[in-house]
Amino acid sequence: MGNPSSEHPDTHPDTHPGTEHDPAGEVVEICRDLIRMDTSNYGDAEGPGEREAAEHVAALLDEVGISSRLYESEPGRTSVVAHWGGDGSRDDALLLHGHLDVVPAAAEDWQVDPFSGEVQDGYVWGRGAVDMKDFDAMLLSVVRARARAGRVPSRPVVLCFTADEEAGGHKGAEVLVRDHREEFDGVTEAVGEVGGFSTTVRGRRMYLIEAAEKGMAWMRLTARGRAGHGSMLNTDNAVTRLSGAVARIGAHEWPVRLTPTMQVLLAAVGDLAGVEATPENAPRLIEEFGGAARMLGAVISNTTNPTMLGAGYKVNVIPTEATAHVDGRFLPGFEDEFFATLAELTGEGVEIEFLSHQQPWETPYDGDLVDAMTRSLLAEDPDAVVAPYLMSGGTDAKHFRRLGMRSYGFAPLRLPDDLDFTALFHGVDERVPVDALEFGARVFDRFLDDV
Repeated sequence: MGNPSSEHPDTHPDTHPGTEHDPAGEVVEICRDLIRMDTSNYGDAEGPGEREAAEHVAALLDEVGISSRLYESEPGRTSVVAHWGGDGSRDDALLLHGHLDVVPAAAEDWQVDPFSGEVQDGYVWGRGAVDMKDFDAMLLSVVRARARAGRVPSRPVVLCFTADEEAGGHKGAEVLVRDHREEFDGVTEAVGEVGGFSTTVRGRRMYLIEAAEKGMAWMRLTARGRAGHGSMLNTDNAVTRLSGAVARIGAHEWPVRLTPTMQVLLAAVGDLAGVEATPENAPRLIEEFGGAARMLGAVISNTTNPTMLGAGYKVNVIPTEATAHVDGRFLPGFEDEFFATLAELTGEGVEIEFLSHQQPWETPYDGDLVDAMTRSLLAEDPDAVVAPYLMSGGTDAKHFRRLGMRSYGFAPLRLPDDLDFTALFHGVDERVPVDALEFGARVFDRFLDDV
């Protein structure tokens, strides 16, 4: 990436030390503004990129006297890094990170324009409302309010808003970690997305803090055979060979495997349900989460889902080559089992190419940072339960973990019991409750007081 593409210096800081601050005061409008900026990531060279949103974030920070740097891995693929806080009493910095890109949205499928940021029925609607411009907005609203009031953390903080997370972070966090490691000198812990949201179990709100992620193996499978006329015998058919492999991979039932993080979570659910959590009853305990079981059911085993197929160009021509794409996710500690089983299922004559291969991670659910997250949530929702969970998807934490950081996902949201929240990730009619955004900003403000 070379040198920063631009820098926003500390000029005319709009700060008023000692004044009252409202950490949630701007969160809705900032979220709406970010949603209106189309940062769709198609996973290739197409798309608008993140530059517009990155410049907007840099301007919001600049207004309150926080300098930032913009880094571009390619034209338009822009990340923002800023340093804030620190009074010299501590040298262990905290990274707070979010991403600026979103997955594409087809407007004809939505009730509202997915890039309108419309407020309707008590929700902010739009692509990125939960993944993850909501957390970007919380972070910016809290930081701006604290900067204006002079409530700067004693601990050094690195603020990072990245490009390309939705395509694996290869043009965003990965490049920052590889080429600009100095920006993260002294960082020992990191907090990012997809954690701190509530779900309801047996009538109790439970907030789930991400403490682990599955590894990612995005794969292209290729089978080759003998081309020929579709009317003739052919025992070396690439489509047949590939189809068999795809069918075996898609139908395989992976065994239940519980990592330390999920053992803690299921023990908490077992307490509410009045049973002891075991690998045998883990699937039943997962069902207690209702709609969230869609995601949590995927983190008690490895998974492989075929997603794309391609072969041939004419119905009466047997092609030389057939391809398939598979989204594989593997648990921390069970990588060897995953790849050995995958090789057996694939069989001979099918090549595997990794389009993205990222390692899983798991951070012990203990320490001062976990205590601070828990206290900040319970201060706003005293009767709740707080527990860790393992994330089925991937985040930029995979890249930042390479620098030795303890990582967690903590974007706090108090959600309605009847909202199928996990279905909104990459889904149609993505939306986040206004009061959940404001709740999250208040919680995160308390969190920064305690880190």
